[in-house]
Amino acid sequence: MSLVSVSPFLRRVLVADALISAAAGLLMTLGAGLLQELLALPAALLLAAGLALFPWAACLLWLARRPSVPAAAVWTVIVLNVAWVADSAWVALGGSFQPNALGEAFIAMQALAVLALAELEFVGMRRSSLALA
Repeated sequence: MSLVSVSPFLRRVLVADALISAAAGLLMTLGAGLLQELLALPAALLLAAGLALFPWAACLLWLARRPSVPAAAVWTVIVLNVAWVADSAWVALGGSFQPNALGEAFIAMQALAVLALAELEFVGMRRSSLALA
C-alpha cells in the first residue's frame, strides 16, 4: 500500500470539502421540507443526501488530520466526488425526479462545487509526495 504525505494544499482542500459538505448536509437535513417546496425535489431525497454528508465530512476531516494517508483513500475521495456529480446530473436531468428550474440550478451549483473540489483534491494529490512506510 502506498502512502502519501498530505501536502498543506491537500489538507486545506480536504478541510474545505468537509466544511462545505457539513454545511450542505445541515441545509438539506434541516431544510428538507422547505427545500422540497422550493426545488420540487422530494424531502426524503434531500434528507437522505443531507444525512449522508455528515459521515463523509467526518471522514474528510479524519484524512486531513493525518500526516500521511493511503493514496487509495485520496483517490476514493476524488472518485466519490465525481460520482456525486454524475448522480446530480442524473437527478437534474429527470432520472426519477422532476426538479423545477430552481431545483435544477440548486443541483447544478452544488455539482459544480463538488467537481471543483474533486479537481483541487486531484491537484493536491499530485502535490503530495510519497511517504516512507
